[in-house]
Amino acid sequence: MAVSQTNRFLFTRILSNFPRDMTMAFAYGSGVFKQIGNRDKDNMIDFIFVVGNATDWHEQNLRRNPDHYSGLRLLGARNIASIQENIGASVYFNTLVRCEDRLIKYGVVSRASLIKELINWDTLYLSGRLHKPVSIVQRSSSRKLYNAIRRNLQSAFYASLLQLPESFTEEQLFLKIAGLSYQGDFRMVFGEDKNKVSNIVKGNLDGFRSYYHDMLDNTEHIYWDQKNRTVEQDRSPACLFSHLSCLPRNLQLHTARLAGGASHDVGEVLQRIAREKECSNLVARGARSIVRTSSITQSIKGIFTAGILKSANYSLQKLAKMWKGGLLLPR
Repeated sequence: MAVSQTNRFLFTRILSNFPRDMTMAFAYGSGVFKQIGNRDKDNMIDFIFVVGNATDWHEQNLRRNPDHYSGLRLLGARNIASIQENIGASVYFNTLVRCEDRLIKYGVVSRASLIKELINWDTLYLSGRLHKPVSIVQRSSSRKLYNAIRRNLQSAFYASLLQLPESFTEEQLFLKIAGLSYQGDFRMVFGEDKNKVSNIVKGNLDGFRSYYHDMLDNTEHIYWDQKNRTVEQDRSPACLFSHLSCLPRNLQLHTARLAGGASHDVGEVLQRIAREKECSNLVARGARSIVRTSSITQSIKGIFTAGILKSANYSLQKLAKMWKGGLLLPR
């Protein structure tokens, strides 16, 4: 989504503090978009920096901003890049960084790793983040990355259709899309506002409509009543199989395994799933199983990349949000 003029100036100043070797940069979260129930104008701003070569980028950033890193900076750029690529969701976060009089958190991911994730949904971490509206701060000229981003949105659309009934509202669709990467995330039980998905969607309905307008308008076997904001879909086995065939390979594999199928005959298993009443549930469970693993490994990784003190501070902020969301209210 387009960045407001005020935010554009701020984000440009923030980016000027970092190495220029970025393929793409985007901002997201409550520090960028209005969320229901969150009125703090000085929320931490979240960024993702997509870089060509992670080792080179961290080497430059360690020279410019060594204080952004935890004690892992002593390992050097090569080892930091290795931790980034090989543990968790292939992204390295520095958090609670003071920059241009704002608190920011930024994640660094290589272009190759991001493209792979957007296509395969190996972790549903950054791919899930890009199911929801973001503010593009620096656009990519990479056609391959652009196509992967588009494909990721289509995958989210089909995965959500498979979990919805024949008739539903726009908002129900967007809630399902936004919730894909939170299903199974242990932080939703301890560490996140329980109303997070609803707050994200209700505070940015126009953004979701902009992202998914073309798919709602052009997908076969779907009727979109734009005036009443409702959708009807064909849930025949043939249509369900078509949607299943459009899912990322990793979600197909997880769904097939849950149905008792082997990895070498996924197509046959998906055809069987399309005829079963449990189709919606199997897809949801498949997504949960992906998210469950990645949310744990990425969180453990975050303790070391942020450092103990920053991790504790960050966790306290999350607990405060849980309190506001009602999860910690006395019963």
